Amino acid sequence: MSASAPARQRVAAQTSFEARAILRNGEQLLVTIVVPVLVLIGLTKATAIDLDTGGATRIDFLTPGILALAVMTTSFTSQAIASSFDRRNGVLRLLSTTPLGRGGLLAGKVLGVLVVEVVQIAVIGLTALLLGWHPVPAGIPLALVAVVLGTAAFTSLALLVAGTLRAEAVLAVANLLLLVLAVAGGVVIPASQLPGPMSHVALLLPSGALGEAMRESLLHGTLPPWSVVILVGWTAALGWGAGRLFRWH
Repeated sequence: MSASAPARQRVAAQTSFEARAILRNGEQLLVTIVVPVLVLIGLTKATAIDLDTGGATRIDFLTPGILALAVMTTSFTSQAIASSFDRRNGVLRLLSTTPLGRGGLLAGKVLGVLVVEVVQIAVIGLTALLLGWHPVPAGIPLALVAVVLGTAAFTSLALLVAGTLRAEAVLAVANLLLLVLAVAGGVVIPASQLPGPMSHVALLLPSGALGEAMRESLLHGTLPPWSVVILVGWTAALGWGAGRLFRWH
């Protein structure tokens, strides 16, 4: 009997599978890459839409939020839907009993999301540069830290939703939550510009924290400590919930 591959190799293989599954799916590709690029181009060119950019150019102001939105589409919406249907079809239960194990399966999913996000950031970033984007160089590493923190928070949310609801319900809930967070969650438009109490609520949401972290990093070269605290807190809470409530079949 042949021995199983080393754990690192098993996780790497699962990571490759997860990333290819997203990038080869036309619908997933549309949501994760095409839509954010079109939103970026549309909002940059649609000067009829008045935006308070705080003195920054439209492209400099909008790009961090669009990058944050792209992170959300991959780490939350795509992951929640894919995982829920894998659970319904028995794929998760089957893979969790292989040498890959539950820990390896989850690690592969998270790393697969990060691989797709590299592609997203490259495509969106190149588009933004062609449109005249000038990020603060010192803020780029800080923005990457924000991406990792945001990915952790929204992947935890994705697994909590995917592991507790029926696949058909996840399809509706994930898309609805993405829409609500994109419009009123302080992602593309800063929380401070949202009306009434929404401006205070958005700052406490993972979407608002991620959007704020990306804007401050790429516009001013700083990473807001409060955004880090919010993202870490949400990751811990959602990860705990997913660990306790996730049903593998």
